[in-house]
Amino acid sequence: MKTILCYGDSLTWGYDAQRLGRHAYEDRWPSILQSELGTAARVIPEGLNGRTTAYDDHLADADRNGVRTLPTLLATHEPLDLVIILLGTNDLKPFICGDAIGIRYGMERLVQLTRNHVYSFDAPPPAVLVVSPPLIRETENADFAAMFDGGISESKKLAGLYSQIAEQYQCGFFDAGTVAKTTPLDGIHLDAENTRAIGKALAPIVRNILNV
Repeated sequence: MKTILCYGDSLTWGYDAQRLGRHAYEDRWPSILQSELGTAARVIPEGLNGRTTAYDDHLADADRNGVRTLPTLLATHEPLDLVIILLGTNDLKPFICGDAIGIRYGMERLVQLTRNHVYSFDAPPPAVLVVSPPLIRETENADFAAMFDGGISESKKLAGLYSQIAEQYQCGFFDAGTVAKTTPLDGIHLDAENTRAIGKALAPIVRNILNV
């Protein structure tokens, strides 16, 4: 059985903007991916609200810096066959990073860490699948609109930049914005239907990468 680590933020955690809680376990995209793959793989969800690619956010109790926490999780869950990285939305906050090129370098660092991590027993590094998040959108939620001020235009650049990373490092790439749209409730998160759509869309890509 193959092992897959899903490394992400609230889109992976399953934040529900309507109920201000968490989507049911069976509606989160890693759960859908698990259902689609069946016994061919074990899918490990590692989503954290607010997680960034590589930047500190001192407003939270948890460490949201993805570069700092990834090595520990790679070691925790090894051996791994595939790491799926869906991050970047929180970096769009102007007080975190605010521009797509900075996010691109953050994602590149995550790919490098996954590739160069010292795995136990001389195990080969896992394959990597880089996923760009759905575009953020306008919202009447004043707090979220202010929190992501200027982020809409920058979010449109991420898919192209992530595609370049995938080509450079010869890893997989998928644009989640081709199958999912963010909710206008806050402009950032996904309803249950759209988070399920990501899991379904990823299944054939993962099968191809892992030959399962």
